[in-house]
Amino acid sequence: MLVRENSIQIREANAHLVAVHRRVAELEQWLEAAENTVREQAESLIRKDEQLRAATQEIVEAKDKEIYYLHEKLCKSEETIQRFQNMVKEKDAMIVQLQHRCKLLDNICKSRPLLDSMLSHMAEAERLGPVVGMGETTANTSLTDGESNCSPNRISNHKDFSLSEDDMDDQELDEIVFGTTV
Repeated sequence: MLVRENSIQIREANAHLVAVHRRVAELEQWLEAAENTVREQAESLIRKDEQLRAATQEIVEAKDKEIYYLHEKLCKSEETIQRFQNMVKEKDAMIVQLQHRCKLLDNICKSRPLLDSMLSHMAEAERLGPVVGMGETTANTSLTDGESNCSPNRISNHKDFSLSEDDMDDQELDEIVFGTTV
């Protein structure tokens, strides 16, 4: 009986050892599968990380290229704007000169009928000639006399001949701007 009991205990112990051994083998397979899964996930994460780094690098390079392109475009646009601003300044200066000249021409055109009338009267007076029979004193005061009221020397000093304030302003501008060219 003791042998039988020992043999039963040995069988039970052997069965228990086989079960433990089987369980250890199962656990080792599970551990190996888990290690493989972890290794595959780590490799996958490393590949994804490398892909993301490469994609990030491409994005950074594209961004830098875009910034460089936009900076170049901005510089060219600023140069163009500066050129246009200079052209506008030149054109504004030309407009001021042309406006003054236009005002002068308008004044000349406004004065033309008066000048035509005055020239017509002067031509008629010259055609009439000196008055005959008035004597010597009248001959001295003819229209062709150097001391007549129409003499260029006397017009500038004559008290009856005056300029309006606008004419005085225009005369000052004539002296300043009239010699410029467009």
